[in-house]
Amino acid sequence: MDFDDTPEEASFRAHVRSVLQEHASELLHVAPGEPVDARSREAELRDTQRVLAEAGLVGVPWPREYGGQGGTLVQQAIVGQELGRARVPTLINHIGIGMCGPTVIAHGSDDQRSRYLARLLRADDVWCQLFSEPGSGSDLAALRTSAVRDGEDWVVNGQKVWTTLAHVADYGILLTRTDPERPKHAGLTMFVVDMHAPGVTVRPLRQMSGGADFNEVFFDDVRIPDSERLGEPGEGWRVALTTLMNERVAIGGAGSDIGPSPESLTAHARDRLPALAPEQQVLARQAVGRALVASLAARYTGYRRFTTLSQGGLPGPEASAGKLGGTAAARLVADAGVRLLGDEAVLGATADGDDSWQRAQAYVPGIAIAGGTDQVLRNILGERVLGLPPEPRTDKSAPFSSGGRR
Repeated sequence: MDFDDTPEEASFRAHVRSVLQEHASELLHVAPGEPVDARSREAELRDTQRVLAEAGLVGVPWPREYGGQGGTLVQQAIVGQELGRARVPTLINHIGIGMCGPTVIAHGSDDQRSRYLARLLRADDVWCQLFSEPGSGSDLAALRTSAVRDGEDWVVNGQKVWTTLAHVADYGILLTRTDPERPKHAGLTMFVVDMHAPGVTVRPLRQMSGGADFNEVFFDDVRIPDSERLGEPGEGWRVALTTLMNERVAIGGAGSDIGPSPESLTAHARDRLPALAPEQQVLARQAVGRALVASLAARYTGYRRFTTLSQGGLPGPEASAGKLGGTAAARLVADAGVRLLGDEAVLGATADGDDSWQRAQAYVPGIAIAGGTDQVLRNILGERVLGLPPEPRTDKSAPFSSGGRR
């Protein structure tokens, strides 16, 4: 494992820092831990991404013909690290950049690529991913949203849930069932859907952290032209796997922290430990120690992936391990941060109005669901990394309509 940049990486990092400094006045900056609501700050977030895209810092590993820089995943990771260092919030179109765009590149038509990709990078259009449903979260292939062919269109009916950014999205990639007489993985088809089309209804879901980044989306006789299909009819699962692979790489990215950083927890402990009662200090120290060990282990495992990328390798199933370990560590860090508050932990905010640790504790559990639940990721690691036999299943060969759902 190599902790140092290569000369080329160091040069690129210096370039990124120079660009961020040059455009600092045009970018949105936030304090550590400050929440950024996409609805209330949509214009600022779109402008920030546009500036970064025009400076060549968005979609770095995308091919040049699609608006990218033809760079590497390591360079994209460096950009992410430097944006965090400069306190620039997560790009508003991170789902489009990390998941939807690569899917359109891999499976879209030339017309779709020319119409969508450049605008996606500039955040002229924000994208969302319409996969999960009330009855098919972890078992994505059991989805029920239907698309029925009608001439040159498909008519879509159904419901999606937990859709991040749907409330500000212009387009989304939508996984539907087009043939219920085939086994559940074989009867799916993917589309690009206009989120402003008649029949699309978006309702925000309020989280216990107080935010409303997730949404439920309803489709009532929504017409999608066949030209907006991604891949052939019935090949939706293969297309979706492209999205899911990119999603787990993005969430469990090399060298990144999920949730509050171990440094922020250390600083918080330094401030709060002396004020706690002796018996509270003992428990808080133990919680901080466990959290720091888990968080640093996840980070250094990320550095291993970073080294693999730097040497020209490609991400594999270990991205699932990164996401799994990262979310577990983030939970421990958030819980330890709240424990350090002592009696103030029962309040919505501390005496000075700081609620960042309470918000982190309420937000982080959702990350353990997004991008594949912990249980799904453990199955992936067991089967694809450890070579364990898969769980017995009877639903892979039976037609979906006759009970091949679970």
